[in-house]
Amino acid sequence: MESNLRRLPSVDKLISDARIKESEKAYSHSTIVNLARQYLNEVRLSVSSGNPCPSFDQIIETIRARAQTLQQVGPSPVLNATGVILHTNLGRAPLSQEAIAAMHLAATGYANLELELDSGKRGSRQVHIQSLLCQATGAEAAMAVNNNASGVLLALTALAKGKEVIISRGEAVEIGGGFRLPNIIRQSGAKLVEVGTTNRTYLSDYEQAISPKTAALLKVHSSNFEMLGFTHAVPLVELVQLSHQCGLLALHDLGSGCLLDTTEFGLAYEPMVQEDIAAGVDLAFFSGDKLLGGPQAGIIIGKKELIEKLKRHSLARAIRIDKIRLAGLAATILHYLKDEATSKIPVWKMIATPLETIEKRAESWARSLNDLATAIDGESTVGGGSLPESTLPTKLVAIKGKTGSEAEKIARNLRSQQPPVIGRIDKNAVLLDPRTILPENDAILLQALSNVLLTDRGQKL
Repeated sequence: MESNLRRLPSVDKLISDARIKESEKAYSHSTIVNLARQYLNEVRLSVSSGNPCPSFDQIIETIRARAQTLQQVGPSPVLNATGVILHTNLGRAPLSQEAIAAMHLAATGYANLELELDSGKRGSRQVHIQSLLCQATGAEAAMAVNNNASGVLLALTALAKGKEVIISRGEAVEIGGGFRLPNIIRQSGAKLVEVGTTNRTYLSDYEQAISPKTAALLKVHSSNFEMLGFTHAVPLVELVQLSHQCGLLALHDLGSGCLLDTTEFGLAYEPMVQEDIAAGVDLAFFSGDKLLGGPQAGIIIGKKELIEKLKRHSLARAIRIDKIRLAGLAATILHYLKDEATSKIPVWKMIATPLETIEKRAESWARSLNDLATAIDGESTVGGGSLPESTLPTKLVAIKGKTGSEAEKIARNLRSQQPPVIGRIDKNAVLLDPRTILPENDAILLQALSNVLLTDRGQKL
């Protein structure tokens, strides 16, 4: 072991090598030195554990490879052929061209983010989004923050710290990535009071739990799961009435935040934000990057006096939205006000695309692949914690492998393309769904398929 450690070159010897000096053309000297030191430390630990010592050339090539990796700025674009419209791992909602343009404009120079042009005095960044949100939802006031979870945290911290918040046991959900709503509530300083059972909660359960220490009744939409069978949940309108009769706040975490009627597209019913305001909810919370179809954001709408309290709370600064996403969110909301969401917002374009259109594209893809693929019936899903178990009929392009491992290899090779193509595997076939591929990317997708299948099958397309 000691002899192997003595064989390790010094940092000076490594960075004086011509191959390393070549890498210095793209990076600063200190960056290359740091890469060399970091890797040498790893090698020392590995050798000390009894592993063999890499050769000088292997060390050089590893450092060069790591330098090359630094240039792969991410997240990188991928082609989503999974058929999952709001794919959390793939960044959820793709943005409209108008939203992208607005974000680009905000990013390339200075902006009146917090400046009142008329008076020349400091203003609020929320003015750029509040009126749009109020027009779209009917709310008295609105604000945007970093994400939905932070919006809920802000409201509970500002309005219920040290007090009780009552929630149905069946709505104390985990929202993904191990983040659980009860933990968020406790983090706010509020005391969580669960009522009812996992599958059945009644209005009387809330009534019996209300005490002088209660600040709010919180309803949470189960946007990422569905309970069927012997269940009962209190309708939002009844919960709002009880809250106000008792002088409490009625809060509703909608999750996705939908402004269009999903049943018109053959999907299951999803609560609409406008319905919350009509029901008299004090504050409603939802995401900007799910069914709304915009950039990541948390949106809070409701009573003006409450929104003003949230804006003034110190936590609001810690979770505030930045100028780039604010611009993209405003452009997205504007699509709804212009009644053009299904023609401009990619999420809704995908949902609204007729099956006949998808079928034509799938068959065109299959023909382009000669006898290597076939078009078959399938289903697309909304995803992103929205509309669980609700699907849309689609046509899939199936590339069959002789075995499951061959299908895995094809999928892996598709992921190695530039841009990577992400599909799904069912048994021995790689399945690609045109619904989640923008039509302007068809040629890029087919070129990637040609590259992969030419290698794997030895057949030129």
